[in-house]
Amino acid sequence: MTLSGKIITEIGVHATAEKWFNLFATQLHHVQNLTDTIHGSRLHHGKDWHHNDSIKHWTYVIDGKVTTCHESIESVDEEKKTITYKVFGEDIEHRFKGFKAIFEAIDKENGGAIVKWTIEYERLGEEVDPPYGYLEYLHKSTRDIDGHLLKA
Repeated sequence: MTLSGKIITEIGVHATAEKWFNLFATQLHHVQNLTDTIHGSRLHHGKDWHHNDSIKHWTYVIDGKVTTCHESIESVDEEKKTITYKVFGEDIEHRFKGFKAIFEAIDKENGGAIVKWTIEYERLGEEVDPPYGYLEYLHKSTRDIDGHLLKA
């Protein structure tokens, strides 16, 4: 059995792909105020939330438990409206050797967009379950955030 995997969810949203990408590319620090699944975030290292060398600290709820992680931006593709985040820290590293979250905002022809979240991971052992709780967290957060982006 392989320890590496990829899980994906695509969520139809009402706000445009441009609004979604702008939020995650230039206003990431506001995300904590737009959904109740995130308890808090702060800049852990660096001076700019959107610089690749900066590290953010997040506190959120996964599978009913308060969880923390660190996150840094690995890459940004403005043309494809895609951002790859490296996720690490104690709550991640005791189960996963590698963990990435990839955000992509895709315009729909008839308005709105699709937010696609991909989680790429490598488990430390076969006894570790795939991170489906993270996909549920991202799905719920996306729904919450969409309502706020529509009002903006």
